[in-house]
Amino acid sequence: MKRHLISAADLTRDDAVHILDTAEEMARVGDRTVKKLPALRGRTVCNLFFEDSTRTRISFEAAEKRLSADVINFAAKGSSVSKGESLKDTAQTLAAMGVDAVVIRHSASGAPYRLATSGWIDAPVINAGDGTHQHPTQALLDAFTMRRRLIGPDAGLGQDLTGKHVTIVGDVLHSRVARSNVDLLHTLGAHVTLVAPPTLLPVGVETWPCEVSYDLDSALPKADAVMMLRVQRERMNAAFFPTEREYSRRYGLDGDRMAKMPDHAIVMHPGPMVRGMEITAEVADSERCTVTEQVANGVFTRMAVLYLLLGGKTDGGTTHERTPGE
Repeated sequence: MKRHLISAADLTRDDAVHILDTAEEMARVGDRTVKKLPALRGRTVCNLFFEDSTRTRISFEAAEKRLSADVINFAAKGSSVSKGESLKDTAQTLAAMGVDAVVIRHSASGAPYRLATSGWIDAPVINAGDGTHQHPTQALLDAFTMRRRLIGPDAGLGQDLTGKHVTIVGDVLHSRVARSNVDLLHTLGAHVTLVAPPTLLPVGVETWPCEVSYDLDSALPKADAVMMLRVQRERMNAAFFPTEREYSRRYGLDGDRMAKMPDHAIVMHPGPMVRGMEITAEVADSERCTVTEQVANGVFTRMAVLYLLLGGKTDGGTTHERTPGE
């Protein structure tokens, strides 16, 4: 792996599979009575969140604590940022405190890259979501969930997702999850189809390594996984579709549509779900829906990323491979 994790596009096939395999080891630690490893004891990780978050922030905090790291949680609201402090000043403050890694979420696309390349702080940077750009650990936990469900925890070790068909449905335009998943799933050999109304597809989507369709019903019979996206009204400044009812009629997943999917196929959602709009309660509560699994798998995947970026380093700064239980 590179020193930072800024974009899913930065990962090679071998990088991604190594992270997924390491996450599988972390999942086995999760089955123990004592779920902690000493891998990051003495290391300090700062969760630098300039944008509201519940799932991602708690998931990273749980991952850090299970690896025995010291954790600093920074929220922009109520901090010096609300008084006008810049990202540079915040980063230099953290550097002076001696943090060993920074997990950053920011509303501005490119903020994690700026932090990683600025020289303001000498520590690995992990992107926990930047604007409508990237959310690489979400793509990794999604791929981990797919591999576990479609191949198996043990059979999947060392494997990618070659030959699997993944359909991503909904508000692609505003979704960093969609962008990250397209990049990572393509790297892992999967065939990706985006399904959305034309108004919710970004300019230049034809250059992405995926297919594009406006017809959900035609994409379902060949899908191994269907990922529903939340309509992100907070990022919208115009009317992108006539009514919620019309959107749900054409792009919502209900029981009848789920029945068109292959028997082994799974339904995914990055959360939070808007029940009744993009997904019905019947589908959300079915055994084929992996939403709660994705939350659990997010902790294991983020443990793997943190471990690989920090756990293999000696005090001299060189990296050596060791097993998570070492």
